[in-house]
Amino acid sequence: MKNVLYTIILFLVISCNNGQKKEVVKVKDVKHLKVKKLTNTVLFEGSLERVEHFPSTYIKPRNVDVWLPKDYAKSKKYNVIYMHDGQMLFDSATTWNKQEWKVDEWASQLQKQHKVKDFIVVAIHNIPDIRWQDLFPQKAFKFLDEDKKSSLKSISGSKDFTLNGDNYLKFLVKELKPFIDGNYSVYIGQEQTFVMGSSMGGLMSMYAISEYPSVFGGAACLSTHWVGAMPVDDNPYPDAIFKYMAENLPPANTHKLYFDFGNKTLDEHYPQYAPRVDSILKQKGYTESSAKNLFFEGTDHSENSWSQRLNIPLLFLLKK
Repeated sequence: MKNVLYTIILFLVISCNNGQKKEVVKVKDVKHLKVKKLTNTVLFEGSLERVEHFPSTYIKPRNVDVWLPKDYAKSKKYNVIYMHDGQMLFDSATTWNKQEWKVDEWASQLQKQHKVKDFIVVAIHNIPDIRWQDLFPQKAFKFLDEDKKSSLKSISGSKDFTLNGDNYLKFLVKELKPFIDGNYSVYIGQEQTFVMGSSMGGLMSMYAISEYPSVFGGAACLSTHWVGAMPVDDNPYPDAIFKYMAENLPPANTHKLYFDFGNKTLDEHYPQYAPRVDSILKQKGYTESSAKNLFFEGTDHSENSWSQRLNIPLLFLLKK
């Protein structure tokens, strides 16, 4: 019965019937993609620019937004934070649940107070039907038992089912970052480049800094979805993800890692994994100055909760 329940729930989570048919678009020169200013988005401060349906040879095209601070100037250089689930970050009037991260509020406030280094935010929109395939840390799948791998593929109902996390990262590193580096006044080095997300986006942020440690100097992973899919008994995903982390997290002396979790709604499944996360960080040489794994009592799995504490990871990664 447990296996049947596992199969049914996982099928609902990954929505495989929609398929992951990669739309291949030849990108000749990403530096010259058309950028438009968004005037119908309500911001606390700053401005938002968009490339619609950013073309990619790796993943299905999706919108990419770039938030610039009010005093953005080409005479200055800015750090860059790449964030997943980009449509949820700035304006609650346009999100499916009428919640937002309040990224522009916190970014503006902290930069105005000179508490953090100057930075811009690159927001990568998700595509709901294939979000799980795009954001699951693909190489962690290799640490699953063979029977679990086979069951996942068999329930997809499609021969075309594939995890796509590696291609998602190739898009970010090989297509999106060159566009940002070529069109905005930003530092391009690892020490000034960060990645951030929540839930599956937290897993992907951990994966990004592990797969591309020479590109990303820090990662913030809020309400990281250690359960991998939907919470079930005998869940094989956490152990696979932690085995991947133990082998692949980047050096502690050159990187920063931030994790956090609450204990309400979906977050109630995360506290049990905190000791495992702490143990891996310690084994890899991380200390209080280079890594955090913070618990927020009474907080749930929502943009409202993440917005209330977003200043903490921003200060951790970018404090002057």
